[in-house]
Amino acid sequence: MTFDMTVKFPNLFGGTEINYFRGFDVFGVTIYWYGILIAIGIVLAYLYASRRAKRDFGLVNDRVFDVVFVATVGGFLFARIYYCVFRTIDPNSTTKYNIITTFTTIRDGGIAIYGGVIGAVVVGFIMCKIRKVNFRAMADLASLGFLIGQCIGRWGNFVNQEAYGAECSKNWLFAMTGNRISEEMGNVFVHPCFLYESAWCFLGFIFLHFYSKKLRTYDGEIALLYVTWYGFGRMFIEGLRTDSLYWGKFRVSQVLGFASCVVAAVLFVVFKILAKKKGYVLYVNSDASRELIEQDAKAELERKEKKEQKKALKALSEPKAPSILEDEVTETSENNSEEITENNSDENNDKGEVDNGSEDN
Repeated sequence: MTFDMTVKFPNLFGGTEINYFRGFDVFGVTIYWYGILIAIGIVLAYLYASRRAKRDFGLVNDRVFDVVFVATVGGFLFARIYYCVFRTIDPNSTTKYNIITTFTTIRDGGIAIYGGVIGAVVVGFIMCKIRKVNFRAMADLASLGFLIGQCIGRWGNFVNQEAYGAECSKNWLFAMTGNRISEEMGNVFVHPCFLYESAWCFLGFIFLHFYSKKLRTYDGEIALLYVTWYGFGRMFIEGLRTDSLYWGKFRVSQVLGFASCVVAAVLFVVFKILAKKKGYVLYVNSDASRELIEQDAKAELERKEKKEQKKALKALSEPKAPSILEDEVTETSENNSEEITENNSDENNDKGEVDNGSEDN
């Protein structure tokens, strides 16, 4: 069997080589592991969010699903547009996109996580207004989901041998090479940036998971910590990558990571102080949350009752098939009735005879 991809880690576990296929065909269409890993990340993120939505954030699961679904679509669109715009304006890029090729060449690859996050936030905000979902509480919950999705999704870059870093020492523990890397970089070892970012997101998720349970004091706090955490890590990891999007001489994601980290950290501290001074009440503990949850619970109960009523009416309206047992029971009942009638007639006759005898005396 011939594998189309090979990755080597010469210093990991005494030397590790992985051979694999980049994807597989279904009815003539190639399905790439990259897309499957992203889908797995999204599903796991939603399952986690749905488990904590009502209990820890005061949100209704059905409404959360609506927001997540629409925001996911918006996130993918923005991720693609973001990538194509900055790839086109990059003077060093040989690939240029227009409105049509931005979407017709999507299977050739090219999305940017920052564009995805921005798109998800913008579309999610609009959807929160439509579905009457508290945006700041939703942003906190979504931030935890982002970290899960990014942690798993980055392994799609590993499968594709992309988003790797610059050349590194052959003796570095995580030094990596592969057939595609060799074609693009030559016979060198590079930094596995996908691994660095995946590990950074995983640590961020663990930290924010426990922080959100015990230390969260205002809605939007976890979202600000997510932006701070991810921006700080991305600022350094982006500096190692060889496929960065540029705006002039600057790496777009590195500048954005630094700026978002600083702004979010300042806002986190300011709102933390204000929340403590004003005695901020989390949305999960508010009357508005309780009323909405009760309202949705009542609506769900009414839907179930109507569904049961429809089933009952349908069952009554359907003609029943004749049953042998029912016929036997009916026949037995008729026979019993005839016997009772005959017995009553005999008793009446006997009584009549006795009465006639007494009258003769």
